[in-house]
Amino acid sequence: MKLYNTLTKTVSDFVPREAGKVKMYTCGPTVYHYAHIGNLRTYMMEDVLERFLGYEGMQVERVMNITDVGHLTSDADTGEDKMLKGAKREKKTVMQVAEFYKEAFFEDCRRLNIAVPAKVVPATSCIDEFIRVISALIEKGYAYPAGGNIYFDTSRVKDYYALTSHTSDNLKVGVRDDVDEDSNKRNKSDFVLWFTKSKFDDQELKWDSPWGVGYPGWHIECSCISMMNLGEYLDIHCGGVDNIFPHHTNEIAQSEAYLGHPWCSLWFHVHHLNDESGKMSKSKGEFLTVDLLVKKGYDPLAYRYFCLESHYRKPLTFSYDALDNASKAYSRLIRRIASLEEPHEEPDPVFVQRYEDKFRKLVGNDLNTAAGMTLLYDILKEDASCASKYAAIDSLDRVLALSLTAKARALKKEDEGPAAAGADQESEEIEAAIALRAQAKKEKNYKEADRIRNELANRGIILTDTPSGTTWKRA
Repeated sequence: MKLYNTLTKTVSDFVPREAGKVKMYTCGPTVYHYAHIGNLRTYMMEDVLERFLGYEGMQVERVMNITDVGHLTSDADTGEDKMLKGAKREKKTVMQVAEFYKEAFFEDCRRLNIAVPAKVVPATSCIDEFIRVISALIEKGYAYPAGGNIYFDTSRVKDYYALTSHTSDNLKVGVRDDVDEDSNKRNKSDFVLWFTKSKFDDQELKWDSPWGVGYPGWHIECSCISMMNLGEYLDIHCGGVDNIFPHHTNEIAQSEAYLGHPWCSLWFHVHHLNDESGKMSKSKGEFLTVDLLVKKGYDPLAYRYFCLESHYRKPLTFSYDALDNASKAYSRLIRRIASLEEPHEEPDPVFVQRYEDKFRKLVGNDLNTAAGMTLLYDILKEDASCASKYAAIDSLDRVLALSLTAKARALKKEDEGPAAAGADQESEEIEAAIALRAQAKKEKNYKEADRIRNELANRGIILTDTPSGTTWKRA
């Protein structure tokens, strides 16, 4: 498998540190509000990556954090705390807000067939580990106290900007006009590991630490949660492109300073979903959630289909017209599968293997899902048994996760409607009559057995007795 690595800026063969085993970390949601569909594009493509690694026969151990404390709205470690913002908006405690939106996020994942990682770790459950690692960074000379906070000293890192390829000269102090430079920092790129002094007098979540009562900065949580659960070496770290700087840049700096060796070999980033006015966010325009799409009549998996048609490293522009087109294409695909007869024979393993090999080659080239999806249509065009087509589609759908054959069967049942239900009921009645006839024959009541046969014959049902039992068909 080949993947683009943000760290090396190249597409190259992915080789995990331990053969056949992949340690993978995903930056999880900040649970202060619903996830918008742009956030969910990232989680969807990370899900496809994990599924494809499993399809290639690798054992994936994946961990995701839940940010329920310490995420500020600005890239300069200033601005409003997102969790506190959510609590004020809804007049609830921070933990009530976190629990509600965590469950809402999981429900969105369920509706989009996004498999939640086996291990999901809230930041609030790891405070002692954050304190331990920060203490070690101070001892090693990579962190310093100033103004009541603990900062990471980026000047001590040999290649702080390796992930971004920019320099300190073009680093902005903040991303908005209302962000002021933090005068406590030795370098403008330094970042907070632990806050005891901030502008939030009403900060709800605080803990004792060697530096006073306070709370962790955002960046330290992902490093610690990853190292706690996946060890000192990481194969793949995932996230959106907006996490590259400063979050992932700071993760690398603090993790490698703590460990004393390189930490993560491959960085996987998913590009933005834009609307027609630019990058999608929660603060402008219509707040686009999965729930909103459902209320507008869309199948959530039509949105998954829409995302899979595009490459994860390209910006994707959302519009309802574009979603309509994807929704129609998805529905047509389901209907074409539904037109296949139900399989009654074994699939041809050579046929299925041929398409699996093609799929691995296409999608294995930097997760090219759009190319992989074209094979679904190729399968349907083939002169092959329905069983082989069903099996090949099911195999590819282990990665695409579009519920294709399940949706097709549901559609077929819906189209058959009451007539199908009546046919099922009639079949049950015929089978019950055949069972009564068998019992009559067993009791040597041949008159009753003949009566049942004749009654069924009058209904157009022909019985055939065989050594293995009685079969029936319509005349």
